[in-house]
Amino acid sequence: MPGDLAIDVDDLRMRYGSTDVLHGVSFRAEPGEVLALLGPNGAGKTTTVEILEGFRLRSAGRVAVLGADPATAGEDWRARVGVVLQSWRDHGKWRVRELLAQMAAYYPGPWDPDALMAAVGLTDRKVRTLSGGQRRRLDVAIGIVGRPDVLFLDEPTTGFDPEARRDFHDLVRGLAAEHGTTILLTTHDLDEAERLAGRILVLDGGRIVGDGTAAELSRRIAGRDEVRWSLRGERFARPTEEPARLVHDLYRDHGDALRDLEVRRASLEDTYLALVHKAEGRAA
Repeated sequence: MPGDLAIDVDDLRMRYGSTDVLHGVSFRAEPGEVLALLGPNGAGKTTTVEILEGFRLRSAGRVAVLGADPATAGEDWRARVGVVLQSWRDHGKWRVRELLAQMAAYYPGPWDPDALMAAVGLTDRKVRTLSGGQRRRLDVAIGIVGRPDVLFLDEPTTGFDPEARRDFHDLVRGLAAEHGTTILLTTHDLDEAERLAGRILVLDGGRIVGDGTAAELSRRIAGRDEVRWSLRGERFARPTEEPARLVHDLYRDHGDALRDLEVRRASLEDTYLALVHKAEGRAA
């Protein structure tokens, strides 16, 4: 397996009884890359991530994370992998710093607990007194306390207010850019995926139906941009691959007679829905 890949998945398959959940999933991730795994409920996202985390045994296919098979990797490998689950339980009587210090003791080069609390926007208080959003920040802190080389984030900003969400996005970008952390996140927030991820993977029906940047997928799947305008009371719309040139030409030809000019770019939501509908049409 290539040693410079952080994640290498080839023809991954999963079957529960007579039901196939994953049908030959394949993708790769470079060190420092941020990937978003999108898909409707039941698409196979959780199963895929749990196999990569080493929490579930696959039925077939080849998987390597940091050059090792998660199904057989040891404690040294586990120390290099961070996981942020949707929720987990701990003792409410712990204080935040105390808990982070305890977790840090298991890793060779962890974050300093005080620096980590500052990074995720927490103060030292009892865990049971934390709000839902603060509890989620603690989940993230526990997932990154060991400075992982690969980090799995499952719906990481659930319960975050807008300011906390922005701060978390900055933290994720810093982990990837400054520390070379490879990050795979699952989210239903398409805006978050577009802001954070360099690449988008769309999983539906147990298959990867889209793989690329948001812009690449939009161009390939959702079609061209569209310029809309009004002229002498009549409404016009034209698809184009060069919206700036079209706008320039319209002003050159019509000047101040133009009204209600707008450029509509294909969004990640448009792309995502087009991919899912196309995949569901094939499966029907």
